[in-house]
Amino acid sequence: MNIPKTNLPRVVIIGGGFGGISLARKLLKKQVQTVLIDKHNYHTFQPLLYQVSTSGLEPDSIAYPLRKIIRTSNRGYFRMAEVSNIDSGRQIIQSNIGELHYDYLIIATGSKTNFFGNDSIEKNGMWMKSVPHALNIRSLILENLEQAVITEDPVERKALLNFVLAGAGPTGVELSGAIAELRNHVVPKDYPDLDASEMEIHLIEGMDRVLPPMSEKSSEKAANFLKELGVQLHLNTQVESYDGREVLTNTSTKFDTYTFIWSAGVTGAPVKGLKAEALIEKANRYVVNKYSQINGYNNIFAIGDIAVMESDEFPKGHPMVAQPAIQQGKHLAKNISHLLNNEELEPFKYFDKGTMATVGRNRAVVELGKFKFGGFFAWFVWMFIHLWFLIGFRNRLVTFFNWVYNYVNFDKAARLIIRPFKENQKQSKSDRAL
Repeated sequence: MNIPKTNLPRVVIIGGGFGGISLARKLLKKQVQTVLIDKHNYHTFQPLLYQVSTSGLEPDSIAYPLRKIIRTSNRGYFRMAEVSNIDSGRQIIQSNIGELHYDYLIIATGSKTNFFGNDSIEKNGMWMKSVPHALNIRSLILENLEQAVITEDPVERKALLNFVLAGAGPTGVELSGAIAELRNHVVPKDYPDLDASEMEIHLIEGMDRVLPPMSEKSSEKAANFLKELGVQLHLNTQVESYDGREVLTNTSTKFDTYTFIWSAGVTGAPVKGLKAEALIEKANRYVVNKYSQINGYNNIFAIGDIAVMESDEFPKGHPMVAQPAIQQGKHLAKNISHLLNNEELEPFKYFDKGTMATVGRNRAVVELGKFKFGGFFAWFVWMFIHLWFLIGFRNRLVTFFNWVYNYVNFDKAARLIIRPFKENQKQSKSDRAL
């Protein structure tokens, strides 16, 4: 990997998500050599991916170069690579660009989409975990609208204008609300020869309410907001298959659509090589103690979505959201200092800063401790919090001006088909055939 040799302890971080960059920023100020590894050269602010998918923002508004974080110290290094294996005996990681020795290893690889073994959904559906995924969804939505304008067959046009999402957690709720706003405010102006009322948005949820992790009060408010926007809810319904045209469920309900988006769950993204007892196989997440050390290892840690730190308050681990990762990253930086100084480690304590989800313009639900509220003020709080945690001043500024423009003009400025999804999909299938 061409990392200079050093007399300082080498700390290797796998993953440039919230946990990884939170830890790296702190370690860069300490007397260690910090090596950050990620398969992308940028950090993605995942909570706003849905706005890239629905033409509200461009990718550069929510992505931040990892090298800009690392360059603040002459002891920091970044490598764009994909780690394939960990050899804990030799304290070496193996990747597609070579091997690297570590003194301390932190796994912050986050999560990936969980299809629960459903191959048809994985093969034919869409999902949203990265910037390329978001751009694919945006292109598909816009391409289907363009195709619907020139399609005379009503059955075919209905399939093009049906948008079906599975999973009514924050991602599904926010994405379906944004697609509904696209239909309500943009489609009538951009496509005057298309009847916007033909465009249907269906949100499917296996449980009896939307936003299951939140309170019933917040769920009810969010459901009402979605209905106001024209989103059709299908609760107590599970998707069984999708063949690229038809969504089949466990009820008699079927959906004819060319746009099916899966947002019904995530699973950990572990790295091969560690002992079997270090991993909860069903969840693909590492078992860690209160110091973030992986079960069976003293110098290998895991933070964020990939880690399960069980406690009385969180028997199944912390929520797979940004805040636990950020807080664990900052806390682990302190504990690594303690290790270097032969001091006692401090147990991690999670401070729950609340839960929130936006449904659309002037519509959001927020839970901050005992306080639960929705509507315009919740929407304002949601915007402020997300702007605050965006990485980089430029990103905050660009995102803020985009939001103001969208709010004043009832418009979305980023509705460009830069990379046609359908053509790329055909090319991909052609390449596989060869």
